[in-house]
Amino acid sequence: MVFRRFAWPFGGQRASFCGSFTGWREYPMGLVGAEFQVVFDLPPGVYQYRFLVDGVWRCDDTKPIVRDEYGMISNEVLVTLVENNTHPVVQLEPSSNRRMNLDEGTILTTVPTEPPSQNSGVQIAVFRQRVSEILLHNTIYDVVPVSSKIAILDARLPVKQAFNIMHDEGLALVPLWDDGQGTITGMLTASDFVLILRKLQRNIRVLGHEELEMHSVAAWKEAKLQYYGGPDVAAMQRRPLVHVKDSDNLRAVVLSIIQNEISSVPIFKSSTDISGIPLLNLATLPGILKFLCSKLQEQPEGYPILQNHISSIPIGTWSQHTGRASKRQLRTSRLNVPLITCLDFLLEDRVSSVPIVDDNGSLLDVYALSDIMALAKNDIYTRIELEQVTVEHALELQYQVNGRRQCHTCLSTSTFLEVLEQLCVPGVRRLVVIEPMTRFVQGIISLRDAVTFLLG
Repeated sequence: MVFRRFAWPFGGQRASFCGSFTGWREYPMGLVGAEFQVVFDLPPGVYQYRFLVDGVWRCDDTKPIVRDEYGMISNEVLVTLVENNTHPVVQLEPSSNRRMNLDEGTILTTVPTEPPSQNSGVQIAVFRQRVSEILLHNTIYDVVPVSSKIAILDARLPVKQAFNIMHDEGLALVPLWDDGQGTITGMLTASDFVLILRKLQRNIRVLGHEELEMHSVAAWKEAKLQYYGGPDVAAMQRRPLVHVKDSDNLRAVVLSIIQNEISSVPIFKSSTDISGIPLLNLATLPGILKFLCSKLQEQPEGYPILQNHISSIPIGTWSQHTGRASKRQLRTSRLNVPLITCLDFLLEDRVSSVPIVDDNGSLLDVYALSDIMALAKNDIYTRIELEQVTVEHALELQYQVNGRRQCHTCLSTSTFLEVLEQLCVPGVRRLVVIEPMTRFVQGIISLRDAVTFLLG
């Protein structure tokens, strides 16, 4: 065994340490002179580690840095039986965990000589295998009620009337019935409302808002392909409605939602009886995640990854300040930004929300794509111009129509289980990861992020 000192000499009010040999659990560091230190008693080997300084994950740029298969950046150290003078060697007999103080409060932890039972990669693989087994052996009937009420709109309805109904019923999306084809042929969503408003704003002198009074939803859906479809319009027109059968297993249902980048998917009856409406219900990620969590919590001790901090697993979208890699850039917006700019962010990045922050990057609120439906009340959209309305004004309209709401957050030190439990709460679609003291936005974890990670 070898004593190895790890130090953070770059300032800060408080610092913690975690590494591959701690199972990525945090240990507080003691302040010795001008630097934070912690000492571990380790067997020889190669280890990765990070520092948590004032709530922000950091690496020491003066030491070797590696990136793992999930894009996580860490420092790396080789511990040998012959260390240099900076880290003196102390030979000890193997012993159980113990703790003592050195150098005015430096923490010493002796790690058992036996290797950990599973590294993080193996934990993730085992966990995902169990998740797949649960989803494969259950169907949509384990998630949605056999008998329930679901709103369906006739595609012949005028656009204005359809959006008014969606607002009054609190719907962010609704299936569309085509009487000519005798089936469900599409979905009307909040994104459609945004696209319509953008088109009206650009053509208001020519078209006027009478277009919403005259055009049916079906006509709008066809016209949308011409306005926004791009070079692949013909292919888009031939694309059938994405749906699943009630006999499909839950894994197939989840993959249909994730791969098609939709928020819910219609469930069609697989019965040969084609009389009546074939739609059974809508499958959504919140319902499936809640069912999955109930199954996992039957044996939570069997899944140690559930107790890992979210900062140690590849999930969500993170700020560059955290040193974590993300597939997409974390976008935030300010209160004085034009609403149209915020909406463009949402549509371009194909995300459902954007955190609203102050000049210090601290969280104030979240603007979600579904919030646009507040403009349908009393035809508010006919009296505003999106380029002149700020995010602050849009949020005030949202508060007037639907009341203030809670902004759901978590910490980078929250466990994966805690995050999943919050995302299972009705109405919670995302968690903003904040620094506890300043509410500085570090990242965002959506329902889609969580389910995508679960499936791998």
